[in-house]
Amino acid sequence: MASQQQSGTLYNALTAGSKIIGTVIADSDIRIDGQVEGEVQSTGKVVIGEKGMVKGTITCQNAEIMGALDGKIAVSQTLALRATSRLTAEVKTQTLIVEPNAVFNGTCSMSKDGQSSKTK
Repeated sequence: MASQQQSGTLYNALTAGSKIIGTVIADSDIRIDGQVEGEVQSTGKVVIGEKGMVKGTITCQNAEIMGALDGKIAVSQTLALRATSRLTAEVKTQTLIVEPNAVFNGTCSMSKDGQSSKTK
């Protein structure tokens, strides 16, 4: 599942036509061009390609969405929704970037650490 970028660093990839049902844990960046039903956890960046689909929960440091997400996403730093993205989600992030034509239906909570701040 690991691939190598041109810079020589390793990242994980789920290719188009692949489907995982369950939990995906990555200790580095991961690119999803297939389908995931369940949970994705990464200490790095999660990229959902244009043909990628996640139905469930994503927890990561940064994320770039070009495909579809149906569920929840918690990003500790920056979430970028590209023009081809389609989200029906509950979003928690520090910084949100939304390109024109991105589709986002849901809620968004922004705070310094990407976690919602709740008062007691």
